[in-house]
Amino acid sequence: MNLAIATTTFALVIPAELPDKTFISCLVLSSRHRPLPVWVGAVSALVLQAGLAVVAGGLLTLLPRLAVRSVVAALFLGGAAYLLATTERAERKRGELLASGEEQSLADGRSSFWRVTAITFTVVAVAEFGDITQVLIANLTAHYRDGSAVFTGAAAAFALVSVVGVLAGRTITRWVPLAAVRRLSGLALLGFGIYSIVSLATG
Repeated sequence: MNLAIATTTFALVIPAELPDKTFISCLVLSSRHRPLPVWVGAVSALVLQAGLAVVAGGLLTLLPRLAVRSVVAALFLGGAAYLLATTERAERKRGELLASGEEQSLADGRSSFWRVTAITFTVVAVAEFGDITQVLIANLTAHYRDGSAVFTGAAAAFALVSVVGVLAGRTITRWVPLAAVRRLSGLALLGFGIYSIVSLATG
C-alpha cells in the first residue's frame, strides 16, 4: 500500500466531507442521542460506501487508458463545479431533513444502542450514496490504480470526520465557516481536474 496515496486521499476527503449533508446528519443525531451509537452507525455506513466507490473506481481502470484519463478529468471538474456551486445552506437543509426524517422512528420505540446505530447507518448510507465524496474516491482509485491505499485514506478520513461531527460538530460550525471549507475543497478538485487535462494533452 502506498502511504503517499493514502495520505493524499485522506487530505482530500476530509474537506469534501466536512461541509457535507452527512456531517450535518451526524451532528443533528448526536445532539439528540448518545454519541457512540451515532458514530458507529455513521462510520459503518461511510466505510461501506468507500468500499463501493473503490470498486467503482477499479472498474473504471478496465477502460482504455485514454478513456480513463478523460473520465477522471471530467469527474474532477464536475466535482469542483458541484462544490463551488452548491450553497452551504442547501447542504445543511438536506442533512437536517435526512436526520429529522428518522427521528420519528426513534421516538416510536426505545432508543437502544443498536437501534440508534441502525438508524444512523441508514441515514448516512442514503445520504452518501452517489455523493461527491464517493465520486472523488472512485476517481482517485482510477487515477492512482491503488484501491487499498485510497480505501485506507478514505476510511481514516471518514472516521475522523464522524468523530468531529458527533463530538464537536456544533462547536466547529460556530468557529469554522463550512462554506469556506467547501470552496477550498472545490478549488482543490479544480486543480486536480486541470492537472488531469494537462496530463491528457501532453501524455
